[in-house]
Amino acid sequence: MRKRDYVNADGSPRDEFLAEQRVARAASAHGRGVDQQRVAALLAEVHEQGYVIVPELVPRETMAAIKEAARPFLQYDGRNEIEGYKTRRIYSVIEKTLACNSLVEHPLILSLLDQILMPNYLLSQLQVIDIHPGEVAQPLHHDDGFYPIARPRPPVSAATIWAIDDFTAENGATLVLPKSHLWGDRTPTDADRNDLVSAVMPAGSVVFFLGTLWHGAGANRSAATRMAATAQYCEPWARQQENYSLAISRDRARLCSETIQAMLGYSMLFPFIGFVDGRDPKRLLA
Repeated sequence: MRKRDYVNADGSPRDEFLAEQRVARAASAHGRGVDQQRVAALLAEVHEQGYVIVPELVPRETMAAIKEAARPFLQYDGRNEIEGYKTRRIYSVIEKTLACNSLVEHPLILSLLDQILMPNYLLSQLQVIDIHPGEVAQPLHHDDGFYPIARPRPPVSAATIWAIDDFTAENGATLVLPKSHLWGDRTPTDADRNDLVSAVMPAGSVVFFLGTLWHGAGANRSAATRMAATAQYCEPWARQQENYSLAISRDRARLCSETIQAMLGYSMLFPFIGFVDGRDPKRLLA
């Protein structure tokens, strides 16, 4: 078998490799059974604004089932400003419940990710988040800010926040700062905060955004909790936020689809990244 080179002598990707990526991306929406024009329209908005809201993408009944499955694990308040002192979170979600898997691998979301990240992108983290009454607004941040790469730059990650409950301005709907994904290395000013948009949306909806977009949860001024699920995805060469090789058991991973198994890390970025004993790690689930 001919040895395949993926990069030129200067380290840049070979043209044939880039061409293969373009072909794969062009075919992704069709292959996932998603309308290509819809994907193109949503993607254009993501590139312009840094985010897009897709209303009522899944039935309310699905969200009600996720809420029922998640409730027993939402026991502890947060420990810092980012987590929220009156916010409860589930980490290592897949080890506890598979109820969110359909959100993680929703065909429309994957079709968007196919256009933004390299093939074989990974699940960086998955959480269920329940914001309780009296919680203050979360500090604004961008999700891939911990990668030490100067801005402006392409995103290393992209994320979804799914409305399990209705998102309202009163109960802490996510706040997004349009076009901040294009910024250089600066933080939001008081004047910028006037441009914040509240991602108001009914249960079953999702806000999709780039890892370079500044955002944060709003304050919950209502009398009820507000629950969401968030899945973050990253480039296949980047380190995931959650260490799934330790957080998710192999027995649990075997219950997931091949798509999610690959995103947990049972996959490779060819030719070398991610191997176990020189081979594709997916064999460990056989």
